[in-house]
Amino acid sequence: MEQILPVLLGSDANVYGMARSFYMQYGVTSLAIGKGALAATANSKLVKMAVIEPNLEDDAVFCKTLQTFAAQHTGKTLVLVSCGDNYTGLMARNRAALEGLYHFACPTPELVEQLDTKEFFYQACEAHGLAYPKTFSCTNQNYKTVKLPFDFPCIIKASNSVAYWNCKFPHKKKVFIAYNQQEFDAICAAIYSSSYQDNLVLQEYIPGDDNCMRVLNCYSGQDHKVHLMALGRPLLEEQTPEGIGNYAAILSIKDEELMEKMKAFLEDVGWEGFSNFDMKYDVRDGKYKLFEMNPRQGRSSFFVTASGYNLAKWLVEDVVEHKPQGLTIADTQHLWMIAPAGILKKYLKDKELLAQARSLMRQGKVTHQLFCKEDFTLKRAIWYVKNQLNNYRKYKRYFGNKSLVD
Repeated sequence: MEQILPVLLGSDANVYGMARSFYMQYGVTSLAIGKGALAATANSKLVKMAVIEPNLEDDAVFCKTLQTFAAQHTGKTLVLVSCGDNYTGLMARNRAALEGLYHFACPTPELVEQLDTKEFFYQACEAHGLAYPKTFSCTNQNYKTVKLPFDFPCIIKASNSVAYWNCKFPHKKKVFIAYNQQEFDAICAAIYSSSYQDNLVLQEYIPGDDNCMRVLNCYSGQDHKVHLMALGRPLLEEQTPEGIGNYAAILSIKDEELMEKMKAFLEDVGWEGFSNFDMKYDVRDGKYKLFEMNPRQGRSSFFVTASGYNLAKWLVEDVVEHKPQGLTIADTQHLWMIAPAGILKKYLKDKELLAQARSLMRQGKVTHQLFCKEDFTLKRAIWYVKNQLNNYRKYKRYFGNKSLVD
């Protein structure tokens, strides 16, 4: 095999995690292409920003940028990886322009559009017998008069995650919770005062702390069969407005019954590439309620590689080496973190889970997303220390706050 060159779309912590996976498995430095440059990938030996193109979400610009990049790197086996929903959509729509230049796995544009939009995803869940929270929706036309079919609290989030990511308004959060009608009205009005004009998803609140959440990362091959599944139990979520729904610490776990259901779903719809599911265990009926599917590996997906199942390996063996792959279900217990241990010890209230986390730390079965000893530079070390210390300020200010105030 010629030397592979990973080409990662984006510049966030997910990109860093994928670059780290490629470095661990193949000893290569990844190159990244994105709309901008973020701190998570700055001053790194594992990944370099090769192209910054603010208009990358334009299909014509996207194609030209990637075709030009490929022409500049002939003789290398280019492995293309999306690290964002928007980039997966771009890859799907422009597959014909990329094939022959890059090796990649990607779903069809129809599947991306269907399953990355929450309302359509819930329709797919209904068709495949998967549980999800009681869900309603509203539009920019009827949000002032809509009547919820369930009691408050109410979760409010955008149906179109890409459009919502690109909008701006005061006190914007990734997910809101309204505890009464007055808060509901104020949150919806604030969202629709922005450029976001698509539907809003309204859901019943599933009781339980962050550790009732589950995150599932999968890889489906070009044969549309699931080859890798890894389940994690988040212990804490991040708390900043833009970080709500992202995880701060994850404990690797296993649930074969759940995984069998999700495997059947992915293979029934004919998925190809990475996928990521967020769900919550509902103690009221003992079911996992699915929240969303992301058409990519999750931002915290390095927990899979950290527990011994390198994501880059599964991708390369499929799209480059064309090796036959069966199904692997991750079953190694490991602790993944992006926040410092002190945050976990202070804010994780479940004593049993905290004891498990402490035990894994003592055994050395713990990995930090952003700390890699092979990637030490003075600038990165200074940034890392500041990043970790900043968590204490953010948790103190935002912990438990999903309202329209900071």
